[in-house]
Amino acid sequence: MLPAIFGFGGERLTADERDFFRDTDPAGFILFQRNCVDKQQMLALTDELRALHGRDDVPILIDQEGGRVARMQPPVWPEFPTAERFAILYRTAPMSAIEAIRANAQAIALVLKEVGVNVNCLPLLDVRQEWAHDIIGDRALGFEPMQVAALGRAVLDGMQAAGVVGVIKHIPGHGRSMEDSHLQLPVVSAEEDALEIDLEPFISLHNAPMGMTSHVVYTAWDSERCASLSPIVIDAIIRGRIGFDGLLMSDDINMHALSGSFADRARGVLEAGCDVALHCSGELAEMVSVAEGAGQMSGKSRERLDRAMASVADASGAASYEELASKRDRLLAYA
Repeated sequence: MLPAIFGFGGERLTADERDFFRDTDPAGFILFQRNCVDKQQMLALTDELRALHGRDDVPILIDQEGGRVARMQPPVWPEFPTAERFAILYRTAPMSAIEAIRANAQAIALVLKEVGVNVNCLPLLDVRQEWAHDIIGDRALGFEPMQVAALGRAVLDGMQAAGVVGVIKHIPGHGRSMEDSHLQLPVVSAEEDALEIDLEPFISLHNAPMGMTSHVVYTAWDSERCASLSPIVIDAIIRGRIGFDGLLMSDDINMHALSGSFADRARGVLEAGCDVALHCSGELAEMVSVAEGAGQMSGKSRERLDRAMASVADASGAASYEELASKRDRLLAYA
């Protein structure tokens, strides 16, 4: 199995994409708005992805956070609130906020499962800083680590109850970055003591099934390499200090925070300790280069993948989308 998760170009696989995926057997796939037209199309697409290698539990990822990050858009699919809405409610009614975000996460997961998506890149556990770049902004669950952890746990639980695996991100924290890592390499020069705030939610939820690294340099730990490329950060901080032993994927290696060929980028994140390299552009030539640099998935990484995909509950008998959305909206009205 190739230790990579790939995007692709459109609403159906091309013949070239199908041949490439069949030959390389990637660990999983990720969908974007370009791949999401309507329910019938998405079901056919996700069925085709599962059929490529006969893997019913192949990870099919999406970023369906709510607010400005949502690949499945209205009017075909419902609009979901920003994380900030629940963070605001938490200030005055913590338990109501936890119940509301759990219901919202379960509702999102039901919408995803209906079209064959089984992994959602949520929750963000980045602790928000008022002065930082707004790439995190209203996507964050709050300014306090305990609040972020409490709401993040509810998100994981809600999605799991509907049969969808969650991904904690962006380990070890993107909340204090002054740059957008999609566009350039952020450098965080905070002292190690200050970074304890960023680590706290990840430590609290270190048993999450999947996690995603950040393309951010933390000079207190490694002044030369971003977390995704740093054996020091991955081994000593993510696996060690945080205690995370789930499947660790890089953030998108197509982002401008990284440089070099795609073979080098894939090789770099994997040699640093990521289990899989995430590549999202859907450009076939880039994916070929990723495959050249990625090698084969290790036994330990495959074990983490299997464990993550086996972590979700049987969603039969769960509440309906309408019931969950109504509960969420009723509780959010108290904010």
